[in-house]
Amino acid sequence: MPTFAVKTAQSTYPAVVERGCLARVHEFIPQRAGKIFVASTADVWELHGERLTNGLDGRPFELLTFPGGEPRKRLAEVEALAEQMAAKGADRASVVVAFGGGILTDVAGFLAAVFMRGIPVVQIPTTLLAQVDAAVGGKTGVNLTAGKNLLGSFHQPLAVLIDPSVLDTLPEREYRAGLFEVVKHGIIADPDLFWLMRESVERVLHHDVAVVDRMIVDSVRIKSEVVAEDEKEGDLRRILNFGHTFGHALEAETGYSRFLHGEAVAWGMKAAVYLSRFEDLVDEAPAREMLGCVEAYGPIPALDGISADRIAARLAADKKTVRGQIHFVLAEGIGRVKVVCGVLDSRVLAAIDAALA
Repeated sequence: MPTFAVKTAQSTYPAVVERGCLARVHEFIPQRAGKIFVASTADVWELHGERLTNGLDGRPFELLTFPGGEPRKRLAEVEALAEQMAAKGADRASVVVAFGGGILTDVAGFLAAVFMRGIPVVQIPTTLLAQVDAAVGGKTGVNLTAGKNLLGSFHQPLAVLIDPSVLDTLPEREYRAGLFEVVKHGIIADPDLFWLMRESVERVLHHDVAVVDRMIVDSVRIKSEVVAEDEKEGDLRRILNFGHTFGHALEAETGYSRFLHGEAVAWGMKAAVYLSRFEDLVDEAPAREMLGCVEAYGPIPALDGISADRIAARLAADKKTVRGQIHFVLAEGIGRVKVVCGVLDSRVLAAIDAALA
């Protein structure tokens, strides 16, 4: 399985996709590094902590336990982890190892970005969503009540180590949530990946090793290529937000408690596809295939009691809103999207209504 070189203006680092690569963690932490701090959640550590400990090959480390869950993805939790590090003697030579799902990778990455103005981090994602999206690219952050990831930093890791075998213990709902991000990558950049997801639903849902490995590899390749072209979301990287503008609004409106992130993105992709149709950007046939592919990996939790008007109002707080203009990533076809602003409010509301129906 391949290793991708993620090239940015500041550094080039490996994104390794390899079954069993947890055994090689020590190879990616410099010998001159100071104290190692492993940030994880209790469930991940119980399942895979011994493998990571063995992979550190005898190097000592301190364990930082993050409570987990989207409602705990807040600045207060970062401060609490930083206090633990300071109490345990962390300094500028220390290294953070982020070992967990997408929330953990964001929180631990942000912790590394701000502790003593920045120390190195190694990302080891343990959920499908984190492997195909969150851990690659250096985006870190936490939520505000007003919106998702409104506090954050770009902080590229020393390395990203992706071991698909850890997904064997992933709860089914978490696995499906990650599949929506793979579907997203197909829609925005890779028709072959999209049709794999569309036509191989049973193999995907039954964790067929060849299919799982391919969808991770293709997603990491796409993410690496986009990040290399646009490290800090100035232009091209915004296409990775397909479905996220609507999805983030849904998460904020429901207090980050009803939906997993991937589920909110799935709903957001449906809204984005409807808006793409209303803007006459995509034909009916490919739009129908996109909606069908998203729905094949459901179910999405019930949408009852959610107000379209309230979702629309939340959109203005999205971090991609510039000078009051909301920027939507919309589909032109399978494998092609564009960033659009100046969309009529009536069409946005109609798209939300359609996705809520």
